[in-house]
Amino acid sequence: MTDEKPRPLRADAARNRRKVIEAATLAFDEHGTDASLEEIARTAGVGVGTLYRHFPTRLDLIAAVYRDNLDAFVVRADELLAHGPAGEALDEWVLGFVDYVTRKRGMATALKVGLGPDAAQVMGEGRVKLEAAARRIVEAAQAQGAVRADLEAGDLMRAVSGVCMAGAEAVDRDRTERALRLVLDGVRWTAPTPS
Repeated sequence: MTDEKPRPLRADAARNRRKVIEAATLAFDEHGTDASLEEIARTAGVGVGTLYRHFPTRLDLIAAVYRDNLDAFVVRADELLAHGPAGEALDEWVLGFVDYVTRKRGMATALKVGLGPDAAQVMGEGRVKLEAAARRIVEAAQAQGAVRADLEAGDLMRAVSGVCMAGAEAVDRDRTERALRLVLDGVRWTAPTPS
């Protein structure tokens, strides 16, 4: 086994890969992870051979979309922090968890079934990234006095994930958002009043 790094994709190949991931995201949202790969290729404007060149199996495509969605949600935390008060950024990011969890749920199940024990590594990498993003946003909100000083990112993630997973089972977005707002009220309780 060599330690060779994969060669970077040519610009057109990278564009095609991105188009396939975007088309697959839409297809998985609408039809689940059993969506037609031929239809995904057609929507992306590429041939099915191009899709298979980038993603030899359906599972490879599901894993790529899963990681892409996770990375976009992590980046969203930093974007929100860059454009407004940290307390508001935290609220918006937490409420965005509803869509994130709804989107990833079917993909996570498919990965667990398809990857078996290896799924734990993919999920674990995702949890590390999410918790790091949560830590950045929580610490910024704490620095501004918007949330409790004793709030830990891991606690927030457990509470929010639990509410979102229960809401996904019940398919009741309004009640899920209401429960998340209660969580947010709780993390603000006893927070110093911002000056």
